Amino acid sequence: MSLESDIRQRLERQPLLLMTHIICGYPSLEDNWAMLRLMGEAGVALVEFQFPFSEPIADGPLFSKANQRSLERGTHVDDCFALMRRAANELTFIPLMMGYYNTVFKMGHAAFCERLAAAGGRGFILPDLPPEEATELEREADARDLAPIHLMTPASPDERLRLIASHGKGFFYCVARRGVTGAHTRFGAELDHFLRRCRGVTDLPLAVGFGLSKPEDIQFLKGKIGEKGGPEKPHADVAVIGTAFLQTWETAGPAGAATFLHSLAAAILP
Repeated sequence: MSLESDIRQRLERQPLLLMTHIICGYPSLEDNWAMLRLMGEAGVALVEFQFPFSEPIADGPLFSKANQRSLERGTHVDDCFALMRRAANELTFIPLMMGYYNTVFKMGHAAFCERLAAAGGRGFILPDLPPEEATELEREADARDLAPIHLMTPASPDERLRLIASHGKGFFYCVARRGVTGAHTRFGAELDHFLRRCRGVTDLPLAVGFGLSKPEDIQFLKGKIGEKGGPEKPHADVAVIGTAFLQTWETAGPAGAATFLHSLAAAILP
C-alpha cells in the first residue's frame, strides 16, 4: 500500500491524524523506545525519526541541542535504522526518516533508499533538498515505493507551490510559519490563507507543523475551509507535534508526555 493510500485509509476512521517526532539517540536510544511506545499507545499515526546532524538548519534551540547531544554520544545511522526497524516490526504507526541531505549524499541515493525500505520506512523529509535537485533521489525512492515528502512554506509564491506540488508523493508538510521549530504559532487568518493556497495546488493530504502545542491547535486544524461554494475540506489532514512533545518529556517525564499525547488525541475526536 502506498503512503498516500495508507494515510487516506486511516483518515476514514478519524478526521485528523497525529504525527510526532523523535531525535534518534536523544536523550538515549532507550528513551527513544519508551517515547515510541507511548506514541503507539496514544494512537499516533506517523512518526518522524530524525537522524541527528551537526547543522540542523530547520530546527530551533531544543532540537539543535538534542542533535548535538546525540552526536556527542556516538549515535550512528545504523542505530537510527535499527530503531526504525524495531518500531516498524512492533508498533502500528508509519515510520518516516527526517534529516538533512548530507546524510543521504554520504550514503549514496540507492544505498539510502535500500536501507530505509529495509528498515520499514515509508518516506523521508529532507528540508534542505529543494525538489528541482531531488530528481535522482526521487527516482531511487520511487523504485522502492518510498515517498519524498516536500515542504510548502508561507514564503513560497503560488508558482513555487505548484512546482513543489508536481514532485508530490504521500503528503506535503506545510510549515505553519516562517522560522525554525519550537516557537508557538498563531492559528488564525494568516495560516488559514496559506493552507487554502496549499489546497489549491494539490489533492494530496496536508500535514501542518512548526508550533503546534495544545488541543486548541488541533481544533483549528479540524476546522473546514471552502472556496466559492465548493466542497469544504479540513484545514489539514495531519497535525505534527515535535518540540512540544520533547519539552514535555524533559519537564514532566514519561507520565507527563503520555498525558500530553492523550490530550491531543482526545481533541481529534468529535
